[in-house]
Amino acid sequence: MTLEQTLNTEFSIPNHLRFETNASGIVMAVIENQYAKVVISTYGSHIVSYLPKGETEDVFYLSEQAIFGEGKAIRGGIPICWPWFSDDKSGLGRQAHGFARNVQWQVLATQAGDDGSTAIKLGLKQTESSLALWPHPFELVFDIVVGEALTVNLTTKNVGQQPITINQALHTYFKTSDIEAIEIQGLNDFTYLNKLTAFSAFKQQGEITVKGEIDRVYIDVPKTVTLSDKGYGRDITISGQGSNSTVVWNPGPETIKPFSDLPNSAYRAFICIETANALDDIVTIAAGNSHSCTASYQVNKQSA
Repeated sequence: MTLEQTLNTEFSIPNHLRFETNASGIVMAVIENQYAKVVISTYGSHIVSYLPKGETEDVFYLSEQAIFGEGKAIRGGIPICWPWFSDDKSGLGRQAHGFARNVQWQVLATQAGDDGSTAIKLGLKQTESSLALWPHPFELVFDIVVGEALTVNLTTKNVGQQPITINQALHTYFKTSDIEAIEIQGLNDFTYLNKLTAFSAFKQQGEITVKGEIDRVYIDVPKTVTLSDKGYGRDITISGQGSNSTVVWNPGPETIKPFSDLPNSAYRAFICIETANALDDIVTIAAGNSHSCTASYQVNKQSA
């Protein structure tokens, strides 16, 4: 049996969840229930689409030039950055944002809830390849629940004998009607570290609007921020737990040009708002313990 057939035999749920193989040979979990349609790549445990009922535009941006497989992260949706975030500081020449988004994950369980929700659990464990990059045994579990909101929970369990430290991010790409039509609300007066000026610290003045390249790590953040998009007439509430930093990123018209998996004009079509443990927001996990980072995405129509 193919992987698609095996997963459908073991984990499909009538009227809730099925598995399909895309044109690149990657098996996708497709959830369709009374609340939304969500598509998840088993490669990278990567949510690529979230379309709530009544919405005509996807909540997440997925590049039309995204590459599936071949050790390449999928450009768009929710990449999982783990066990380090941003550029690798080890000096070992490892790729940015860790390895979890670039490998095949295992489906562990699926479930239909009494409230009509649908859940899927995917897992990742150390391999010889991962130990060569990051010499620690671990169990990583990604829980996805599609209900009135989309809720995701990334749990790291330290199954080794020594403490481990991690950075991580749910590197969420939100689709925008136009980058200049959005406002990110809830971070006024919070401090951010600006990557464009060598991570010097600033205090946010007013709500966040985007007029060019932006790359900031907001620290000691509130549990909830809102992406307001006038063009799409919707507000997306992003609620987080288990993280103390929020990353806001858009490459702008110049920095985007070298990206082979993004059209040059795509900077106008998305904003990344990432639930994260970034920079000095380091998580230390004792042997036998675990840490969870959770994000929930709720879409509401704006009043006319």
